[in-house]
Amino acid sequence: MMIDTTIYNGRPDNTQGRPDKEIASYDLLETLEIPFRRVDHEPLMTIEACQGVDALLGIDICKNLFLCNRQETDFYLLLMPGNKPFKTKYLSKQLGTARLSFASEQYMEEFLNITPGSVSVLGLMNDRENRVRLLIDKEVLEEPWFGCHPCINTSSLVMRTSDLTEKLIPAMHHEYTIVELPVEESK
Repeated sequence: MMIDTTIYNGRPDNTQGRPDKEIASYDLLETLEIPFRRVDHEPLMTIEACQGVDALLGIDICKNLFLCNRQETDFYLLLMPGNKPFKTKYLSKQLGTARLSFASEQYMEEFLNITPGSVSVLGLMNDRENRVRLLIDKEVLEEPWFGCHPCINTSSLVMRTSDLTEKLIPAMHHEYTIVELPVEESK
């Protein structure tokens, strides 16, 4: 995997060839006066593929999972530490819902205007009907820095976690629920 080791402050100078949803992410962050650093790279489809970016930015980019209930009537965006395994039973119990599963690509695109591998909290700017409930593992909120994609997996951003919770999420007209996902002990 090739990663440009250049860390940029803010949006790219030349946005030609970049998708509108990526530019909209930068526009939103700038409108809210949220400073961010950026790294450009080849498409990263998994949290494991993000490890080089994590090391470069000095953070752990969190997992962003798009989930739904069995009936596909309730949808969730879960932000959790990238190194923590996801077990649906713990989250389902906290939410008081039937077991959760990964939501389809169709809903991901319809509600968040995001494709698999690019899931990001920034996609909530496209969820104007508030169909997606934001869930954040408490460990993510304990970190001073937060990393995500700008709705496309060819760039990664880092910003202050306080800017995420105090500026960005409210500006997207969403609230968040704090969840606690355990790390299972090895047997």
